[in-house]
Parts: sequence; structure tokens; C-alpha cells
Amino acid sequence: MEVNVEPLKEWDEDVLNQLVQVYMRGYEGLREYGGENVPYARRYLSWCRRNGKIFVARIGGKIVGFAVCMRDWEHAIGGEKVGYISEFVVDREYQGHSIGKKLMEACLDYLRGSKKIVLEVGEKNENAIRFYEHWGFRKLKKDGKWVVMVREG
Repeated sequence: MEVNVEPLKEWDEDVLNQLVQVYMRGYEGLREYGGENVPYARRYLSWCRRNGKIFVARIGGKIVGFAVCMRDWEHAIGGEKVGYISEFVVDREYQGHSIGKKLMEACLDYLRGSKKIVLEVGEKNENAIRFYEHWGFRKLKKDGKWVVMVREG
């Protein structure tokens, strides 16, 4: 199974529908952190496209995961500008096949030069927390149901 990760170039109804499907499936069992409903997902992903860089993981032509990164994001951790990973999701059916690894490599390459890279993860999403810790992120603080994690660049 060959996985290709690349910046998203095209944007049409089919791509949006694939992203929504991955988003909804990725948050199964963790709905309190995302995947509220399809109309929300469509609005949110359209916002991500306008405000960030979307990287997609494909097997064949099918999108099986994606990440959204932003440079110079003004985060609430002191008002400083940071690299920000605002979304990181792999379809549950494809987890455990190094797709997350390839997406993270793309994010870190894109955000190279950022003094800090920040993300939030749901406090109950222990697999994701371990994944991010493996990549050098550390827990900075808890913010409601979210854990804010940071990686010093």
C-alpha cells in the first residue's frame, strides 16, 4: 500500500466530500472533539482551506488522512506567533500504516523555522497524545477538554 502525501491543490465537491468523510470517520468514538455533523465539517474544512495549508494522504486517488498547518498563527499561549497544526486526522480504517508519520513529516517541513509549533488534542485521545509526544511535543497546559501541546523549534 503506497501512501502519497502532498499539499492539496484542487478543491471541488468531490475533494470536500472525501475530506468530510475522513474527518467524520477519524472522530468516531471521540465526537466531543470533532466530527459534530456534516454541515459543520464542510464549513470548518472550507475555513481551513482559506486559512491554512492542507496536506492530504492518498492511497491511489482516495484521501485517507489530512493535516492543516498554519504559519505565524497568533495563539493564546502568550499572544506570540507560532506554527500551528489545527487539524490532524487519519481515517480509522487506515491508522497504523505510517500515514500519520508521513503527514507529520510534511507538517514539520512546512513549519520549519517556527520557534514553536502548537496543537491541541482531546484529553481522552491517548493514542494521539502518545503520537505527538513521540514527535517531540510536550503537554503545556490543559484548556477545558483539550490538552495544548508544544514543540520547541
